[in-house]
Amino acid sequence: MAVVAWIGLGNMGGPMTANMVKAGHTVRGFDLSAEALAAAVGQGAAPADSIAGAVTGADVVFTMLPKGDHVRSVYFGDGGILANAARETLLIDSSTIDIESAQAVHDAAAAAGFRFVDAPVSGGMSGAAAGTLTFMIGGESGAVADASAYIEPMAGNVIPTGGATTGQAAKICNNLMLFINLASTAEGAVLAERLGLDKQVFWDIASVSSGDSWALRTWYPVAGVVPTAAANNDFAPSFTAELANKDIGLAIAAARSTDTPLEIGEHVQQLFQRLIDEGEGGKDCSRIVSLVDGSLKTSATATALG
Repeated sequence: MAVVAWIGLGNMGGPMTANMVKAGHTVRGFDLSAEALAAAVGQGAAPADSIAGAVTGADVVFTMLPKGDHVRSVYFGDGGILANAARETLLIDSSTIDIESAQAVHDAAAAAGFRFVDAPVSGGMSGAAAGTLTFMIGGESGAVADASAYIEPMAGNVIPTGGATTGQAAKICNNLMLFINLASTAEGAVLAERLGLDKQVFWDIASVSSGDSWALRTWYPVAGVVPTAAANNDFAPSFTAELANKDIGLAIAAARSTDTPLEIGEHVQQLFQRLIDEGEGGKDCSRIVSLVDGSLKTSATATALG
């Protein structure tokens, strides 16, 4: 059993650490949120009062943070991971971040004598709680193999993706497809209902036909069809529109850097931005259906109505 330092105990990191504790590991957690830290302690983690306090003497360090800037801030500087962890400690970042930040941490970790992998996840909060996440791991092959062993209690799938930053590349491209599928599912669901189809009948057809997708099976944006859908609970978030906007924004940035047109992706990003502009960014990303069915009265609609 290992000593695990965990930086970032939010909606994903909290339940992930709980599964590490259940597997018998000693977890020392740190988060700037006292509430998040207390919740992790309630699940068996030991609290740390600083990054240095968490990583000192750890066998492995996991980071699960919202953005690339946050990852850079916890790895770099006198109070950061690279300045305080032992060189033999394996470093694993499971955040979803931009390629440039992931490469910067890879480079800095290697220069300081550390092994580091980028290992973002797919599966959302439900997968984090159930220990069924898919991990996509990029880095040197030996470090990837060692990271895979630590990751096992949290994972349904562990997939090596290749060299540095390929884990992030896989996650970015996967989420691009997810959110495009979600938008098309919302449009299909609303149109089907308005054409007189029973919502359950249409879902039964689409879920075994060419319209099928993970978004349709898990996040169907019409209440009373899929038990796991946020639509059943007034779009309380399983994955917020703000996070969806961030993730699809990462894909658009990567596309621009590689001269890859993403016309559909850019349009879906604009839809998420409209939700955020209307104060709905904290709702579930499947709230995008409100832009199709008219249930969200936007400021533009209000202006038109006078």
